[in-house]
Amino acid sequence: MDILQELRQVIDIEIDALRAVRENLVRTAVQAVEMIAGCKGQVIVTGVGKSGLIAGKIAATLRSTGTPAVFLHAGEALHGDLGLVRNEDVVLAIGKSGESSELTTILRALRKNGVRIIALTNPESSMAGLADCVLDLNVPREACPLDLTPTASTTAALAVGDALAVALMKLKNVSRDDFARHHPGGQIGRRLLLTVDDLMRKNAGNPVVSANSTIQEMLARITEFRAGAVSVIGAGGELLGLVTDYDVRKVLESGRDLFKMKISEIMNPSPAVIYNDAKAVEALEIMRSRKKPISVLPVLDREEKVVGMVHLHDLISAGL
Repeated sequence: MDILQELRQVIDIEIDALRAVRENLVRTAVQAVEMIAGCKGQVIVTGVGKSGLIAGKIAATLRSTGTPAVFLHAGEALHGDLGLVRNEDVVLAIGKSGESSELTTILRALRKNGVRIIALTNPESSMAGLADCVLDLNVPREACPLDLTPTASTTAALAVGDALAVALMKLKNVSRDDFARHHPGGQIGRRLLLTVDDLMRKNAGNPVVSANSTIQEMLARITEFRAGAVSVIGAGGELLGLVTDYDVRKVLESGRDLFKMKISEIMNPSPAVIYNDAKAVEALEIMRSRKKPISVLPVLDREEKVVGMVHLHDLISAGL
């Protein structure tokens, strides 16, 4: 057996399945999206076997993109979990053949209770006959050499679920901030939610020095705060410049007497800055995008006063 060719053939079969299901999408798919969008309750996604696993993933995708959804195991539903479903809910049932006894049994019960049902299945099946809306899951064949194991059909079902979730996301105008509220953990949430104010060194931890301070005081502040820099501020708290340990090294390497100089002669009078209400990831992009990358940014409020400093290490530690 040519293993590489076999692997490619499986992918080709699944691609054909996706094309077939795409062509099967007709007006009922629009109806399904509209039913879910108008749902006052939540979407109950159900299935058994491999389709049940796909149903669980589809429910998770719907939730994460702004559509309340929960997975209901068809087997457990027969023994009490059907009480989860309310009349204002919409049920999305997934089954390749559409003849699973567990699914047909619970769909009959739900139909009697007036619950609206969307079936992703064979349109000629018993499941389809119990549904208000049918999405055609017929595929040319399974990738399994026996044409039995759900492979291409589960891939197709997953793709249809993703399509429904994304269409609903666009229909509801889900914004990046909306998305972030559903993903407060992990890198996605951190990048969308964390602001500079959340991570910056502020108040007593803000490394600042007056322009009238001595060089000794400036060096002490750089050492004390371990940020490798200090913001130089005026009497009103405005930013006059930035001194980094790199600036200090440049003076020492030049042979000039550091202790006979003024801070204004050492500082960078126009450093890159960021506002405290900006997204923290913006600070990271500023640091990375410069021709010569930097590791600190003075932080200003909207009144242009220095309120903190953000360090590259703070951003990395936060998982950005």
